[in-house]
Amino acid sequence: MTPSLPSPGPLQQDAASGLTYRVMQPQPDQPRGLVVLLHGVGGRETDLADLAAGLAPDTLVVLVRSRLPLGPDQFGWFRVAFTTEGPKIAAGEAEDSRHALIRLVDHLQADHGVEARRTVLAGFSQGGIMSASVALSAPERVGGFAILSGRILPELEPRIARREWLAHLRAFIGHGERDHTLPLTWARRADQWLEDLGVPHVTRLYPVGHTINPEMRADVLAWIGGLAGAA
Repeated sequence: MTPSLPSPGPLQQDAASGLTYRVMQPQPDQPRGLVVLLHGVGGRETDLADLAAGLAPDTLVVLVRSRLPLGPDQFGWFRVAFTTEGPKIAAGEAEDSRHALIRLVDHLQADHGVEARRTVLAGFSQGGIMSASVALSAPERVGGFAILSGRILPELEPRIARREWLAHLRAFIGHGERDHTLPLTWARRADQWLEDLGVPHVTRLYPVGHTINPEMRADVLAWIGGLAGAA
């Protein structure tokens, strides 16, 4: 019998967080790792299904939909305006989403018996922002995080955990050199910030704009596989 190709399962709701999500199928009976994938602003949970399909079959992969509707099948983690002075965010919405994601991660880990050290958050653009926000403020919940064409919010600084609590984290930064939505300077700032915090990380740049190209996809999949499946 030919194995089933990975595909998103039905939409589920988590009562504790208020978030909805899909689990990639076939779902492992006893997952070795947990990968939570977060879409960008104006997107939806299935946007990262192609990335999810490249992960190991013993990894539980969850595609999360944010709670803020922006249009038909369009959602966001927080509202943002792009100004000449840089992005201006609705900070309260970003905080609400951060707390909701922490509750969802708690639920998924407890429900499926996955350890925090084998849990990875990864996201594109605003989803990458939220991955970093959760990991840096609640590092006891995860083993690593990936920021794909995103940034670390300056507004997060007061909530970042103490340096010694971050020491176990691993991070991946992937960014397009021709990104005009979130220019390359944001990736360089994130790289320096993680260096200052003592968080081991990989930063890779690609000759593209605000997107995930095949090279970025391959690199982050390899990075996640090494972390979520580590002994």
